[in-house]
Amino acid sequence: MKHHVGEHKAKKGLIRIEFDEKDGIAEHVKITGDFFMHPEEAVHDLEKKLEGHKIEELESLIDEFFAMRLDVEMPYVNVEDFKIALKKALEG
Repeated sequence: MKHHVGEHKAKKGLIRIEFDEKDGIAEHVKITGDFFMHPEEAVHDLEKKLEGHKIEELESLIDEFFAMRLDVEMPYVNVEDFKIALKKALEG
C-alpha cells in the first residue's frame, strides 16, 4: 500500500489531499487545509466520491463533483486548486 499526500497553496488557503493507494484504488481519502467551503459537509461528500475509485479517475471525479454540486461555495479557491493538490499527491 502506498500513501499519497499533496498540498497546494491556493489564492487564500492551503488544500491538502491525502489517501492510500491499494491495487490502483484510492482508500482513506482525507481533504484538509485552511480553505473555506460551504456547506461544510461538501468536503466529506467529495472524499466519499473519490473513495474506492481508480487513481486515474480521481481528477475527472473532482470535476464531476463540482459540476453537480452547484450549492458549494468556495471563496478564493476553485476546482483547479483541488486538482493541483491531487496531482502533487500522485507525484510523490
